[in-house]
Amino acid sequence: MIKDGHIHSLYCPHGTKDAFENYVEKAIQLGFKEISFTEHAPLPASFSDPAPTKDSAISLEQLDSYFHDIRNLKIQYAGQIKVNAGLEVDYIEGYEEEIKSFLNMYGPQLDDAILSVHFLKCNEQYECMDYSPDIFAKLVDGLGSVEAVYRKYYETLLLSVNSDLGPFKPKRIGHITLAHKFQRKFPIATRFETEMSKLLNAIKTNGYELDYNGAGCAKPLCREPYPPQWVVEKAIALNIPLVYGSDAHQVKDLGQGLDQMIQAKTS
Repeated sequence: MIKDGHIHSLYCPHGTKDAFENYVEKAIQLGFKEISFTEHAPLPASFSDPAPTKDSAISLEQLDSYFHDIRNLKIQYAGQIKVNAGLEVDYIEGYEEEIKSFLNMYGPQLDDAILSVHFLKCNEQYECMDYSPDIFAKLVDGLGSVEAVYRKYYETLLLSVNSDLGPFKPKRIGHITLAHKFQRKFPIATRFETEMSKLLNAIKTNGYELDYNGAGCAKPLCREPYPPQWVVEKAIALNIPLVYGSDAHQVKDLGQGLDQMIQAKTS
């Protein structure tokens, strides 16, 4: 795995202030030949961030500065490592037109991008599903069961894959088993294989990639990559490209889960 395609930065409101250069130097030390900074894209103007701390994404006012800094990094590290300017774009059910408008405006500046689902609609409200076990429990109460939360998550993911977000829609689907983040506290009895097959077939049909995300390996209530090995095997069987992503929110997160994922992929 010579590319880390999912890295956050000092612009992330819920990350750290580690310098861009420290990320790049660490990536070079780890042997990566290419990295993508994929900061959380600004949320639609009419959407209220449901995270209790209101810190899910970079602000629109900071976006030009973010792209400027990455352009400088490209020059600074030319010949050493390929640095991509990217975003992790949230798919939010019901806000497709605003997301499309944003991508039409800023898409030409993107070298790479990820489309992810963090927000689930529950009883006409939205919750940030992966924010905390307490928020996940709130979704369980609102939707009726842990299984219902998973089902809603996979339904929303499928909507994201099939949505028309214009010519600059990200072609890589982010951490498709993020609902597993708290699985040791909220265990389930099913793997949702039917839902996963529908999702993977849609990803294949659209010619998209998968974010092979190591962050779950470091989460104490998850302890597996997003997605786990059985899903990876199905994706490989369908010839869906997998792109490693550390989902780093601080320099020390670079490479997280990589050893475990390489071992699983080659077993």
